Amino acid sequence: MAKILIVDDSPTELHVFQKILEKNGHEVLVADSGEAGIAKAKASLPDLVLMDVVMPGMNGFQATRQLTSHSETANIPVIIVTTKDQETDKVWAKRQGARDYLVKPVEEKGLIEHVNMVLSS
Repeated sequence: MAKILIVDDSPTELHVFQKILEKNGHEVLVADSGEAGIAKAKASLPDLVLMDVVMPGMNGFQATRQLTSHSETANIPVIIVTTKDQETDKVWAKRQGARDYLVKPVEEKGLIEHVNMVLSS
C-alpha cells in the first residue's frame, strides 16, 4: 500500500493514526513538528502526508505551503487533520495546497476513505 507521513505534535494522535493506517496495510512515518515533517517528507518522499495544524513552531498551514511549493515535494498530496473546524480554516488549507481536510476526532472508516480517495486522485 502507500507510504504515509503523519505530522502531529500529539503522541496520542500519532499513535492512533499510525495504528489505523498500519492495520489497513500502509507504511507509516511520523514527525512531531512542522519542521520535522518537511525534513522527513524531503528525505523519504511519502505518497501522502497527514498534517495537523496547531503545533509549536511552524504550524501545519505553513508546513503544507512549504511542501506544496517546493519542486521535490510539490506532488505529495497533503490532508489537513485538525480540530479547527471553521470554514475559513478549510479555505485557507486549500489555498496552502492541501488536497483534503478532516476535522478531529476522525473515525477509522472516514480516515481510510479520505486517504484512499486522495491517493487514487
